[in-house]
Amino acid sequence: MYIGVDAGTSMTKAAAFDDHGRVLRVVAERTQLLNPRDGWYEQDSDEVVASVTDVVRRLVVDIGEPPALIALTGQGDGVWPVDGDGRPTRPAISWMDARAADVLREWIDAGVADSAFRRTGNVFFPGCPAPVLAWLDRNEPEVLDRTATAAYCKDVVMQRFTGVRATDPSDASLPFLDPHTRVYADDVLEACGLTHRAALLAPVVEPCPRGALLPEVAAQLGVPAGIPVTAGPFDLPASALGAGVTAPGDGNLIVGTTLACQVVIDELDTSGEPAGLTLAYGPRGRWIRAMPAMVGTAALDWVLATIGEKHVRVNEFLDASPPGARGVTCLPYFSPAGERAPFVEPGARARYDGLTLQTDKADLVRAVCEAIAYAARHCFDAAGLRGGVAVCGGGIKSARWLQLFADVLGRPVRVAPKEEIGAYGAVLAGLAAIGSPVDATEWAEDEVVVEPDQTRTSFYAEGFEHYRTAVELARKGWKS
Repeated sequence: MYIGVDAGTSMTKAAAFDDHGRVLRVVAERTQLLNPRDGWYEQDSDEVVASVTDVVRRLVVDIGEPPALIALTGQGDGVWPVDGDGRPTRPAISWMDARAADVLREWIDAGVADSAFRRTGNVFFPGCPAPVLAWLDRNEPEVLDRTATAAYCKDVVMQRFTGVRATDPSDASLPFLDPHTRVYADDVLEACGLTHRAALLAPVVEPCPRGALLPEVAAQLGVPAGIPVTAGPFDLPASALGAGVTAPGDGNLIVGTTLACQVVIDELDTSGEPAGLTLAYGPRGRWIRAMPAMVGTAALDWVLATIGEKHVRVNEFLDASPPGARGVTCLPYFSPAGERAPFVEPGARARYDGLTLQTDKADLVRAVCEAIAYAARHCFDAAGLRGGVAVCGGGIKSARWLQLFADVLGRPVRVAPKEEIGAYGAVLAGLAAIGSPVDATEWAEDEVVVEPDQTRTSFYAEGFEHYRTAVELARKGWKS
């Protein structure tokens, strides 16, 4: 039995898999996303570690046997400052945080952000570790002085579970890793004014950090000490791996809090407008080109809450409003930190257009669902999608919205069949890291494939051009 853990932004989930890759049980526990000030989003590292401990312990009790592996993945980006023992020196600053927006604007104006993208293939955004670290260095230097590691989420759990201080190449990719050598790029640190903080970056271990469960943690979990524990890749590439997206040109769409569109590439091109992330993925010379838009299902959540409705009615609303939402359109940039893919604009904001007294709730829901699908196509176009698309995430529970994605993308989408695809990807990576790789094709399950409707695809092709025009006009306004 293998346990995969995915420590997300608001939920920690753990899934138990048998020796054929079948899901035995999934347990989850909510964690708090703190909002101490407008635009600030933080998490308690101790609470996240406790949530991982709890879900693993519950799985062990439910299954009745200890795991042969605990494989960790989790949210990326942000900064999780910890001391030498992995204890927090301040609350973690989330990837959703906007406090470093002024630092980012300064770097954009000075050309620092552009030069870093040309070097690493990664854009900066307010919740990216580079501007967050610079903000901390300017505003809370005493915190960094007593910090041993500016860590990532899963790596905090790894250190507390095993004592290993390390990160994997995927998390380290953003923002300081040289994509070819997989070592930190000193010139990028220097450009960001962070050379004196280089010691805060954890060692990079390929393919991912490995360790043994400490006795005191094993006692809390009710299992023997020494069980192998691995950390990585983080949730985006872990989901791609779990969804079976490994061939260059193929894509993975994650319809979650973040709308993540990612494509496997084997050639790195950092020309053109800086956009998206370039994450180490598997062997050297292969990457994930990720376009994680700041808001996915969170935009729909906000609309439903505002109109006083629940997610169970989404299919009903999509049936009640025709394609095009009776002339109502939406730009889905609801994050207070703006947007990071397929363009970077800290001032990006959401809006509805075409509203009249005859607009109803169904039109509002359809318009935001169409807008998020358009955003996915925008991201995939920028990432270089050429092949098939595997889709996963909470948003695909709506069959009508899933069909809408296929229609807007104009290509079939296959639904990843396993629950907790990120945790599954972490298990696959973890087994390979400890020298027990499995043939993922033997663990594969039957998939559902949703074909696009050609009539609606033609309609949405025109709608997408209108969307792109609206975005470009809006960007001029955001910049001013």
